[in-house]
Amino acid sequence: MLKNSIIVLLIAIVVGVPIALRKEQDIVKNPDATLVIISPHNEAIRYEFETAFRKWYEGETGKVVVIDWRSPGGTSEIVKYLNAEYTNQFRLYWTKELGRPWNDTVAGAFDNRRIELPADPADDDEAQSARRAFLDSNVGVGIDLFHGGGWYDFNVKAQQGQLVASNVFEKHPGWFTEDIIPQTFSGEVLWDNEHRYVGAVLSSFGIIFNRDELRSAGFEGEPTHWRDLADPKFYGSVAVADPTKSGSITKAFEMLVQQQMQELVAEGMPEEQAVPQGWMNGMQLIQLISANARYFTDSATKPVLDVSAGDCAIGMAIDFYGRFQEQNLVDRDGGDRFGFIMPPGGSSISADPIGLLRGAPNEEIAEAFIEYTLSPDGQKLWDFKVGAPGGPIQYALRRSPIRRDLYEPQYAEYRSDPTVLPYEETEGFVYQPSWTGRLFSELRFVVRAAFIDPGEELRAAWGSILRAREEGRTADADVAYAVLSDLSAIDFEQAKTTIDEKLGEGALGRLELLTQISGHFREQYTRAQQIAEGGQG
Repeated sequence: MLKNSIIVLLIAIVVGVPIALRKEQDIVKNPDATLVIISPHNEAIRYEFETAFRKWYEGETGKVVVIDWRSPGGTSEIVKYLNAEYTNQFRLYWTKELGRPWNDTVAGAFDNRRIELPADPADDDEAQSARRAFLDSNVGVGIDLFHGGGWYDFNVKAQQGQLVASNVFEKHPGWFTEDIIPQTFSGEVLWDNEHRYVGAVLSSFGIIFNRDELRSAGFEGEPTHWRDLADPKFYGSVAVADPTKSGSITKAFEMLVQQQMQELVAEGMPEEQAVPQGWMNGMQLIQLISANARYFTDSATKPVLDVSAGDCAIGMAIDFYGRFQEQNLVDRDGGDRFGFIMPPGGSSISADPIGLLRGAPNEEIAEAFIEYTLSPDGQKLWDFKVGAPGGPIQYALRRSPIRRDLYEPQYAEYRSDPTVLPYEETEGFVYQPSWTGRLFSELRFVVRAAFIDPGEELRAAWGSILRAREEGRTADADVAYAVLSDLSAIDFEQAKTTIDEKLGEGALGRLELLTQISGHFREQYTRAQQIAEGGQG
């Protein structure tokens, strides 16, 4: 009964908030301007920032502005949308304005970040000419800002040329210092050295869990390490979001892999050995988490809802989803069944950036929005309590400001999470971009190819191995597990060579490799299941 009530309440919140927000936003008539933002942020964030920015901008300029939010999905869907739109618009520019023929070379070159340009344009070949034309153009897609997501996707957009430099760095140089918004922290980049994007808010990643379900599963205590999600006690009860749909969840998997590498370095293994071995250890851990998973969902919020309702015992989540739900349940019924923990030594903080898009139709207003978002007033919206001076008016966003000065003691009484101090919580974890940074796309791809697409076979094989162990058939279980856990097809060397090269060939190369690797692991998992069930394999 309690579980059903929780589910109904959560559905009401999810459905009701957007309707309520639309009513609030519809009251603005005949605005002087419209700012267009593409974003994966939820509607509570959109509402609070639009409302506050509108008031601030009218006070600064006397003009009324509204925001047209575009949300085709998560960050991955936004990236695909922008790529398609910039291709369409550049094609029009290239063929209509420049009068040049469109072909595969031009299509594959204009936003190719790997193409280097000669000093003299006269030396350009066709690919270089297309690349130069795009970077010299003001080709746009009718959108002003990209707001929210992860560093990796913003960095790719910047290198492609879809993001351009913001003037906020020149207007407020004092903000971009170690004491306010450092350029790097704990190995993570918080703003681009060419000023094409800047972190607007911080994120970290952790484990969500239901204390009642942990006890039912026979798990002692509470989880403290990513490897707890691989415990056989949680077979069929782990909630995970699909990293191919969420850059944030991919980042969580990357932190898991990096922790494996760092643990080996801490044990004394040389870095050149620890990185490839840590990659393999991480892959084996992700494989077992995937084998325990009830699903890989497209929605980053579903794991939080399902764990809090007791439909899953444990899962992975972004910090603000976990902390928000933890407090939400305490406030509503006083229950403490739901918890969130950032695994000690297992996560760094990273930035959700904001960036100005090439060809922004409302560039001046877009620059003003970036300025407001990074200002002390804008930053207070992220974690101040509803009704606190300068805080949100309707929804506590429960996110960590990127400005370090917002964590000073005088603000503690106004903050929703005064004990959350992200610049102090990494507990010695330092992100090493040279280890896995260039393999972010490869990691996302490998998880899908080896663990998600053949997930049915993986879970069936793991279930058979666990049953064999319970029945005392340890020999069958051990041989089956050895087959299951053979990940040589996706080892570190494969990831940085064969897999990297194939992904660079575009959609056809990606599909060919996906089919190959998924098929390989389906056969492997089926063989492992047969062995575990007493067959020959």
